[in-house]
Amino acid sequence: MKHGKKYVDSAKLVDRTKTYEAEEALALCCQTAKAKFDETVELHVRLGVDSRHADQQVRGAVVLPHGTGKDVRVIVIAKGDAAKAAEDAGAMMVGDEELAAKIQNEGFIDFDVLITTPNMMGVVGRLGKILGPRGLMPNPKAGTVTMDVGRAVAEAKAGKIEYRLDKANIIHVPIGKASFGAEKLGDNLKTVMDAIVKAKPAAAKGQYIKSATVASTMGPGVKLNSARYGA
Repeated sequence: MKHGKKYVDSAKLVDRTKTYEAEEALALCCQTAKAKFDETVELHVRLGVDSRHADQQVRGAVVLPHGTGKDVRVIVIAKGDAAKAAEDAGAMMVGDEELAAKIQNEGFIDFDVLITTPNMMGVVGRLGKILGPRGLMPNPKAGTVTMDVGRAVAEAKAGKIEYRLDKANIIHVPIGKASFGAEKLGDNLKTVMDAIVKAKPAAAKGQYIKSATVASTMGPGVKLNSARYGA
């Protein structure tokens, strides 16, 4: 793959043979984020588990102390008091069967988080083929299937992120914007890593955290010293 001059120049600043402590790695991410927009900084963690086994799944959600730097678009499928709570909490759109039909029939996916109540999962479940591949399907473990809809909306807007394994046993999550600077990004990084370590499955054997890398949207990856997380 051919990279542009900015990427090549940025890559020269990163020692590919070295693992960096978090503060230095994040400072490099900020330094190498040279695009004209405020680049997102992402964390990629490879785990020593096998996602094909149900007892080795790693999935959860955590509120980043400094948010994601993104205006999160939250929609809610609910009725009654839960729908009112969602509106009061600032959800972008609230509805019931009609909103579900808009997703199913019109392909409406212009949102970042979908929250629903347990009694509406029969309706939302039919949207799995649309929502699932895009990571938008509500899940109790992520706190997006709940009766406390108002709180869930507020947390999502404040910067709650979901982490889960992909087929290659890697977790990919945003931890903020390059403009945050290394200190705030470091707080967010620690929060996510602590949550992932805490979520270690009992069935996991051997080294849990295989590797961890941070990178801005258009910048090179910077390897973290993952040994410090003790898993």
